[in-house]
Amino acid sequence: MINERVMATYLIETPYTLEHAAAVMAGEQSTGTFVSVPGETAELKETYGAQVVSITELEPVHQPTLPGAKRLDTEQSGVYRRGEVVLSFPYHNFGPSIPNLLATVAGNLYELQEFSGLRLIDLKLPEVFMEKYLGPQFGIEGTRRLTKVYERPLIGTIIKPSIGLSLEDLRVLVLSLAQSGIDFIKDDELNANPPYAPLEARVKVVMEEIERVADKTGKKVMYAFNITGDIDELRENHDTVVKAGGNCVMVGINSIGYAGVAYLRNYSQVPIHGHRNQWGAMTRCPLLGMDFRVYQKLCRLAGVDHLHTNGINSKFYESNASVIRSVEECLTPMFGDDTVLPVLSSGQWAGSAIESYKTMKTKDLIHLAGGGIMAHPSGIEAGVNSMKQGWEAAMNGFSLEDYAKTHSELAHAIEKFSHGK
Repeated sequence: MINERVMATYLIETPYTLEHAAAVMAGEQSTGTFVSVPGETAELKETYGAQVVSITELEPVHQPTLPGAKRLDTEQSGVYRRGEVVLSFPYHNFGPSIPNLLATVAGNLYELQEFSGLRLIDLKLPEVFMEKYLGPQFGIEGTRRLTKVYERPLIGTIIKPSIGLSLEDLRVLVLSLAQSGIDFIKDDELNANPPYAPLEARVKVVMEEIERVADKTGKKVMYAFNITGDIDELRENHDTVVKAGGNCVMVGINSIGYAGVAYLRNYSQVPIHGHRNQWGAMTRCPLLGMDFRVYQKLCRLAGVDHLHTNGINSKFYESNASVIRSVEECLTPMFGDDTVLPVLSSGQWAGSAIESYKTMKTKDLIHLAGGGIMAHPSGIEAGVNSMKQGWEAAMNGFSLEDYAKTHSELAHAIEKFSHGK
């Protein structure tokens, strides 16, 4: 393993030369500090030091993106250089550990005064990480096997209202959803184990209705129970779901951390639905944080089976191009067959299927619609059918309007949602 290395690519902005900034990055995150110290030998640096692999200069700017950068007196005033920098780190500096990997590739770099912008945009890991981290257990094929949905995306929804439903109101809603022919239901990320409706009680109510419908129809809905909590709660919460016959658990990845996901993956008997709430704080500034390309690799390595990507024309800030790239990245293998199932959500309805399929060119998705199903003018079942019809139109090359001529649920969805929803 002495020759194994991690390659990290950064977008940087600096008032210094790119060469100087890259050297500071490499030193700060391996063998160096702001001044030479005893023991910092040439041999030590050769074995444990990070290396600058490449520097690609980009167009400079004249205003700093982030505050706090300081410049050398010799530097030209008013110019902030941008570039892509690739650093190489010895694997033996941190070993097979996502937490310690992150301390290296995304640690104090963001705080260095040499930078007015710094973003981790790619990460290439050696396969030795797979000796510890298990990756997705179910992924795309396993999720399809459990839901028995193969020829189209899984159609799903989110329990709404997010907070405040009594157990009996939840029971009624889940029964209606399960009877509608829906494939997938998830808890909202805001609702995990609240005192007014504890997880154990919610699991009992939900699974009673799901099993009741499955006994009649043969179709068992996949329900992602939000088991997010402290690390010592994860196993008990998972076991509560599994003992009740549940077939999926959900966690807020950024709440429990990659190590929490990996801990859950070690014993999980059902797919892990990864929610990325808080992700915006890590990525919304284009010269800070990290790209989704990096994030999904770490989530995948830790062991999620499904991962949220936002959706086309959503209510959030993210561009459609960014969403499309995120889906592509989830479907691009890292180490063999380790892809994860992308989850489209936010402001989605039946009509979203047309552009989603045209741009993403895949049916390997979970397509979630909250209001797009719940607020359908003809009811929940019609809302679910309209989503399926939207995908039928998309995958068979029909326009939404033409397909709606012979599919009333889709027609009513267009009337309700196509003009500002």
